[in-house]
Amino acid sequence: MTRALNSQVRAPFQPKGADRVLPTETVSAPPRTPKLMDQLGEALRSRHYSRRTEKTYRHWVRRFIFFHNVRHPAEMAESEINAFLTHLAVEEKVSASTQNQALSAILFLYRYVIGREIGDLGQVIRARKPKRLPVVMTRQEVKEVLANLSDDKWLMASLMYGAGLRLMECLRLRVQDLDFSCSQILVRDGKGAKDRITMLPESLKAPLQTHLTKVKEIHARDLAEGLGSVAMPYALDRKYPNASKQWRWQWVFPQEKRWKNAQTGEQGRHHIDESLVQKAVRDAVTKAGLTKRASCHTFRHSFATHLLEGGYDIRTIQELLGHSDIKTTMIYTHVLNRGAAGVRSPMDGL
Repeated sequence: MTRALNSQVRAPFQPKGADRVLPTETVSAPPRTPKLMDQLGEALRSRHYSRRTEKTYRHWVRRFIFFHNVRHPAEMAESEINAFLTHLAVEEKVSASTQNQALSAILFLYRYVIGREIGDLGQVIRARKPKRLPVVMTRQEVKEVLANLSDDKWLMASLMYGAGLRLMECLRLRVQDLDFSCSQILVRDGKGAKDRITMLPESLKAPLQTHLTKVKEIHARDLAEGLGSVAMPYALDRKYPNASKQWRWQWVFPQEKRWKNAQTGEQGRHHIDESLVQKAVRDAVTKAGLTKRASCHTFRHSFATHLLEGGYDIRTIQELLGHSDIKTTMIYTHVLNRGAAGVRSPMDGL
């Protein structure tokens, strides 16, 4: 009787099937908001900024944040930016280009990540931008430096001088970028994401072809081992899955050892590391006995200056160098001015 009464009392308050255990309902966690530096990286990559620019911008944004005791940039504005830039110029005495680089990184952060335009920065103390002339080697000095290089290092330095290539433009050359029949080099995605065509020196054709024969043998061995793929630009490997193993996409100057992805186990070859070429050129300059502060980029400066000396039109040189503004190319005309060397001292007339 009591059991029946309890069941009658309980029945109206319990839904049908209450005795069954229902499965636990999965509650999805709210989406995680990306960190500020991750947002910065995504904003840069979505606009096709280079990896170097991304690394530089990350560096300056971190410096800016830590300078203000790890405050979030959204809580700061023009006065904090002004204080940071002034500190760089006054306390750290950075160059004008370095200060402008820091400003560009911070402005990018506010414009594309935080979503706020920065107004008047007021009286920003800027580092004075000096007018520097590029270091240029004479033809004899170029010959002496090249004489102290060998194998692929000699070939890369010869291309930088003979075609006016930047170091990374030279290292990122692929087999299909060399046009031996037209004596041209196609520089893809150069500085400022610009393509251009420059000359392929006749004297380098035979050494390049010999070098490519060796590279092709290495590529054939990699293919035989089931490897031989290279990194493809702009996700072309998804559009053309087999293109990364094709000969025409291979690096002209591949690294000696294959890289290996620790997570996937995938192996391949990247182009040779820039530091190896820089060190080789630095050692060659020392062995040649040059007192000039010459580097890999000095070959490019020498290329432009020697073309001007040869009487070539400055507009042509501008196109070969890939300069957007003729003013950038005009600096080499100042190197040609004889200046004090063209004036006879009155002391020599006594």
